[in-house]
Amino acid sequence: MRFSDILIPAIIAFILLCGAVKRVNITEEFAAGAGENLKTAVAILPSLILLMTSVGMFIASGAADCIADIISPLISFLGFPKECVSLALIRPVSGSGALAALENIFSYVSPDSYPGRVASVLMSSTETTFYTITVYSGALKKKPDSRIFIAAAAADLTGFVLSSLTVRLFFG
Repeated sequence: MRFSDILIPAIIAFILLCGAVKRVNITEEFAAGAGENLKTAVAILPSLILLMTSVGMFIASGAADCIADIISPLISFLGFPKECVSLALIRPVSGSGALAALENIFSYVSPDSYPGRVASVLMSSTETTFYTITVYSGALKKKPDSRIFIAAAAADLTGFVLSSLTVRLFFG
């Protein structure tokens, strides 16, 4: 038996035990928490639908490929593979769209090739930052400050550049 097989049941038992010691009605608290989460999900649903629709239209229109063609001279100079540009454009916005872009990359380059490795590192070391900002802003019902988007874009750009540098450093 592995430690991970025991961990989750132990955490659940600990929570139940703490609730029993503090004499908390766990069923009512669970139902209240589930109700709050449902309200939050309903509140952010319009933003998520807009985001998913926009990403789908961006991919289907071929705009990602067009942008990749336009900026390919600059990214080639930086050592970033052209094959990974669509992934870099989609990753900050959509995790599922990024997985589709990664699968598309692997359909015509080997995962062991330089572009395949860069795509793998990029996918695993970056986050869906704009998606996350949208979800949190919707949940808090606040308009995000523009500085949040600047910081997120800088973090994403850093992840993109360092993904290619990391592959060159370790697989040179």
